[in-house]
Amino acid sequence: MTDLIKDWNNRKAAKNKSHKKFVKRLKQHRSKRLDQWGDQLHEQVFKEVDCLDCANCCTSIPPLVNKSDINRIAKHLGTKTADFKVKYITQDEDGDQVMNASPCPFLESDNKCQIYEVRPKACREYPHTNQQEFTKHLELHAINTQYCPAVFHILERMMASFPV
Repeated sequence: MTDLIKDWNNRKAAKNKSHKKFVKRLKQHRSKRLDQWGDQLHEQVFKEVDCLDCANCCTSIPPLVNKSDINRIAKHLGTKTADFKVKYITQDEDGDQVMNASPCPFLESDNKCQIYEVRPKACREYPHTNQQEFTKHLELHAINTQYCPAVFHILERMMASFPV
C-alpha cells in the first residue's frame, strides 16, 4: 500500500466536511481552467496512486450499468443477457440498474478486474476527475474522497494552492 493510500485511510473521515465545503466554493469558480487544473492534478496523483493497491471503489460502490454495458459483458461471458441480469444486476433505490454485489463479483483477489476490457462505462470513467470534466462532477468529488484516495489527494492539492 502506498503512502498516499495510507494517508487517505488515516485522514478521509476527518477531512470530509472541509472537502464538501471546498467543493461548494469551487462551484463559484467553474471554468475551463478549473477543468484543466483537475486534469493536471489527476495525471500527477495517478502517477503516485495505483488503483490495484486500493480497489476500494470495486469493494464498496456498485457501479451503474446501462443496457450497452449489460449486452457487452454478457456477450464477453458467453451468456444470455437475461441470464446475466438475473445473476448480476439489481435495481437501486433511484431505479438505476447496478451490479448486485459489493465487492464486485468480477474483482479478483489481486484487485484486477476479470472483465476489465468490457467493464461498465461507470467503471471506465471513475473517478471522473479527468478528461476536462472535473467541474461537471464537483459534488461527486466531495463524496468520492471517502472512497478514492486519488480524489482525496486531488482535492487536498487544490485546497493547498487555491484556498477559496
